Amino acid sequence: MNFHRTWLYSQFELTRLFATKRGWLAVTAFSLVWFMVLRYPIYNAVPFLNSPEFEGLVSQLAGTIGLNSLVTWPEAELAIFWVIALFTFPMFALFVTADQTVEDRNRGTVRFLTLRSTRFELLLGRFLGQVMILAALIGLVSVATLVMMGMRETDLVASGLVKSAAIWVKLLVTCLPFIALMSLLNLVTNSARMSIVFAILFFTIIASSITYIGDEYPIFAWLNYLIPGHHISDITGWQSNANFSLFLPILQAAALLGAAQFILRERDL
Repeated sequence: MNFHRTWLYSQFELTRLFATKRGWLAVTAFSLVWFMVLRYPIYNAVPFLNSPEFEGLVSQLAGTIGLNSLVTWPEAELAIFWVIALFTFPMFALFVTADQTVEDRNRGTVRFLTLRSTRFELLLGRFLGQVMILAALIGLVSVATLVMMGMRETDLVASGLVKSAAIWVKLLVTCLPFIALMSLLNLVTNSARMSIVFAILFFTIIASSITYIGDEYPIFAWLNYLIPGHHISDITGWQSNANFSLFLPILQAAALLGAAQFILRERDL
């Protein structure tokens, strides 16, 4: 495998987003949505969480859903951002990364590119490019949240910087299997839109069926580990003993990329 060619494919994905009007329009829309999230749900929830009058109620509610450690954070903005982002960014990744190779395959560009590189270099390069895009977008929102928190209390910036970096890593790792799933679906569908439809069907029908089977027949509970995002409930509360759960999305992403490589190697372009 040639790492330079792989990097060029990754670079192209970044160029397509950050060097085109259409890409900047998407980034602007993304920024506006998160501005609204930061300005209203997060900004307005911080006084409620820090209020002595509601301290008991907040602790009781947090304990019920396993978020005890989060409500003790002095960086309340980051705690709220973490919970919201953990459940929204993976789904957002499905839409952002829906077009990795499918449109190029329809235009015949993939056939042209694979004359000058291997199919795996193309697959991995496009995947890594999407990972870098998600990394940039997650970083953008993390910095915005940190700035908003710093405006409230500058003494929290140092500790908040460490937590922001940890949140960035955990969110990015969580998104990996979702990006890899779209890499796979791009090879079995004929458009980015159909890839999204198949992804929705996977999470609403197949994943739900697997969860039901695992609940009814515990011997098949291990099948839940095949579902991207299965580890999210383990890391939501920021428990220190749940860090090993981050290995699961990495393994899922590797397995999905392996399946995608097998399909790409066997199919006609």
